[in-house]
Amino acid sequence: MSVNENRIRGGTRGGGRLGRELSAIRAFILRDLDLTKRYLGWDIVWLVYNLINAVIIGLIGLSSGAAPEHVPGGQPYVFYLLIGAVMWNYLAVLFIIIAETVAWERWEGTLEYTFMAPIHRLTHLFGVCAYATIYGVIRTILMLGILVLAFHLDLSQANLLSALVVLIIGSFAMVGLGLIAAVAPLLSPEKGAQATHILLAVTLLVSGVYYPISVLPKWLQPAAYVAPAYWALVAERKAFLGGVPLTQLGPELLGLVVSGLVFIPLGYAIFAWGERYAKRVGLLKRSG
Repeated sequence: MSVNENRIRGGTRGGGRLGRELSAIRAFILRDLDLTKRYLGWDIVWLVYNLINAVIIGLIGLSSGAAPEHVPGGQPYVFYLLIGAVMWNYLAVLFIIIAETVAWERWEGTLEYTFMAPIHRLTHLFGVCAYATIYGVIRTILMLGILVLAFHLDLSQANLLSALVVLIIGSFAMVGLGLIAAVAPLLSPEKGAQATHILLAVTLLVSGVYYPISVLPKWLQPAAYVAPAYWALVAERKAFLGGVPLTQLGPELLGLVVSGLVFIPLGYAIFAWGERYAKRVGLLKRSG
């Protein structure tokens, strides 16, 4: 066989494999879309719950009448709180979908089939993360639109380009944290989901969603700089409230990029270890 024939066959095989992986990513996105349709009633319930929770937070801001110095651009305190509520809702949805993907697959009885399928694990996780991002963005836009109308928020000063870029980069950083949490349901069907919610609650505590981290105890404040949500929240508030361009969000973007570079490889490595362990001891069976 000639060298050229080898190259052609090798390229065909490579292209075929790439096509299969892309097709698998699409399949995972469509599968999660079907799950959303199946449990659409519950998705609506949680959307309404999160929206009402954000409205309550906004009403608290209105009743306080506070205008603390840490609110950029001279915007009202209620805007500061609502940006935190909306951004946290997006990051939390992203985290939960990724962290509980194993629990959902186990409940549906597809976990063993998925883990034994002839696809790369990155393909599986990328498909899950892609759907989580699309789903989260749609929810966020819907919530933000309703809250802007309900509270008559002024977006004339907002830098939407900066806000969008921060949202995208912040998604990658949160994905890594979700991958780390996804190992818990893989190793412990009973207690794993509980552990993921504890991690999410701790992240909420230290990220400054509704307050500046300066009010936290001194020993807890350094934890905020490790949490991707903190950098995303600070940057989004600057973009929405002060109209800050990307060129002036260097520290926040650097924090998000570093978080992503640390958490994504770490999360994948931990998930891969958990998968090998689960296969070895037989933890892929359905439970419930």
